[in-house]
Amino acid sequence: MSFVRRLYDEEQNHTEPHLLPAFNAKTAIGEQGPCELEPSSSMSPFSFTQTMEMNNVLMQNIRPSLSLFPSLDELGNRVLFDYYINQVCPRTVHTPQSQSPFASVILPYCISASPTVLRAIQALAACHWSQYDSQYGNISLQLKSQVLNDFRKRINIDPCSLVAEDPEVLVIVMFLCLFEIVDDCDKQWIVHLQGAKDIIRLRRRQQRLLTETSESMPQDPVSSFTELFFAFQDVMGRTACAKADLFGSSYWHEDDTTINLWMGCSPALVSIIFSVMDLSRSRRLMVSDEDQVTFNIRAATLSNRLQTLRQEIHTDEKEDQTIHRIAELKRLTAVVYLNCALYGGQPAEDVIKTYVRRILKEVVELLALESACHVIWPLFVAAVELDPLDTELWADPETGSVTDGRRLVLELLTRMAKNSVSSVSRTRAVIEQVWKSRDFNLSQSSKPKQSSITVLNDWERYVVPVSDALSLV
Repeated sequence: MSFVRRLYDEEQNHTEPHLLPAFNAKTAIGEQGPCELEPSSSMSPFSFTQTMEMNNVLMQNIRPSLSLFPSLDELGNRVLFDYYINQVCPRTVHTPQSQSPFASVILPYCISASPTVLRAIQALAACHWSQYDSQYGNISLQLKSQVLNDFRKRINIDPCSLVAEDPEVLVIVMFLCLFEIVDDCDKQWIVHLQGAKDIIRLRRRQQRLLTETSESMPQDPVSSFTELFFAFQDVMGRTACAKADLFGSSYWHEDDTTINLWMGCSPALVSIIFSVMDLSRSRRLMVSDEDQVTFNIRAATLSNRLQTLRQEIHTDEKEDQTIHRIAELKRLTAVVYLNCALYGGQPAEDVIKTYVRRILKEVVELLALESACHVIWPLFVAAVELDPLDTELWADPETGSVTDGRRLVLELLTRMAKNSVSSVSRTRAVIEQVWKSRDFNLSQSSKPKQSSITVLNDWERYVVPVSDALSLV
């Protein structure tokens, strides 16, 4: 239970958030939020008995009747739940028309969930909204405080709820984790990640005990998604800070090349990224000749897997081309990450410069298609490995105007901030810190690359020291 104490060892704001600031119900989200919404229409309550019916309704962009969630009557702040459905969920997939698991998986579950889950959703919605309208900042903190208090009481009264078959505890922790990422993206979200790891470990142990005398049951969709959420956050964030992983490699099967729409790539690609991260951490401990041979073989194997990886998707949707482009973009980014983390690649090298330009051009085109949620990691890697002396990425063939690398990155980050649930502000701060360090040590770029694998490489020298607790999902 030690992780629970860590999770909730923060000051609580006990102000009761009963009322939102005054707003025009028909235009509040459209005018104060990040993008326009269609005007609200009166809708009759509708009912259904199967989850798939709920999914179909949600995915047709019909604003679901809030009467499906009776707990909202006592919680109030309905507009925040509406904001979550119409503004947050569409920003978690590659196009607004795609199915977001935050809607298709989580919302059907919320129909029977406790008010704490709905309040956690409202807290996230208010936090995201506060990025565009500061009046929702206090509301978000008050709601989060209530969620933490409810959660603490639940754990104290019924510790066995941690290992219950119902995944409600994991869902609540997931939204608390997202809240911290959207808010400041400080170390608090890592505390939630650590808590989730312990909860999952306890639940799996309990499930193993139960299945010793019964048939093994398949994991429910909510548990599957929440565990994937935590594991993916863990891998992508730790590519930057190079710390030991929490969730291990069991989630990533190297032969699964099917693109996951929420991740924007295949488990096979994540498996390679995870292995690069793991090998990079052990690189400087390989001091003997035999160790170095082993390192070279493993690095070459990963490079070959990455170069030959072909990711695929099994649907007939017209938007397949977009998700294919995103998955390929992440593969190209992984090539840069591998070269820098394992082979000491530097921004001034031709191969790195070529890949960085390809990545940035693709990010520009994808953002033009409003696909912002999957490009934070590619943009980050390209930005931190951008040559400080290369101020002319490319020239417009018609106007002759030159594109400056750093200016382009900052412009892309500004555009992303309006269309994602990522911590763009923290990502920008880290990128700028890397740039300052490179500028300060500009003379180092002319030195020959170190050949020994035991010496700090470029990624470890500039990126790792400033990237602690950075979320890149």
